[in-house]
Amino acid sequence: MEGPIKGIIGIAAGGIIAVMLAVIFKKEREVFSVYINIMACIVILFWGLSKLEVIIDAINKLQSHIQINKSYVSILIKIIGITYVTEFSASICKDSGYHAIGEQIELVGKLSILAIGMPIMLALLDTILSFLTTNSG
Repeated sequence: MEGPIKGIIGIAAGGIIAVMLAVIFKKEREVFSVYINIMACIVILFWGLSKLEVIIDAINKLQSHIQINKSYVSILIKIIGITYVTEFSASICKDSGYHAIGEQIELVGKLSILAIGMPIMLALLDTILSFLTTNSG
């Protein structure tokens, strides 16, 4: 099997084993179930972070072929990071029974992405307006 496929199969199998252990421990000692859940999530988080390097390299290659403002690339990388951290932490909260906290983390993540992405949206609006004023005159 190829590297990425083998990696995801290993992570999926590890995740299923962690869930099975968490279910077994939930009846006896619920706190162990929560710890198993969090530890499995942390292992998967670090595996996923290692894959972000591939995405960042691809974005940098794209930037070298297309004239993209470096600040936009930086914003895109920040958005990817915010998304990953937000989903990770919100899922742990929800799985632990703290749905309201998980929902608030998701809301703050979405607002952060909106705030960080605002320069790109404004630049897009400026570009559209410049096309409209150029073509109307």
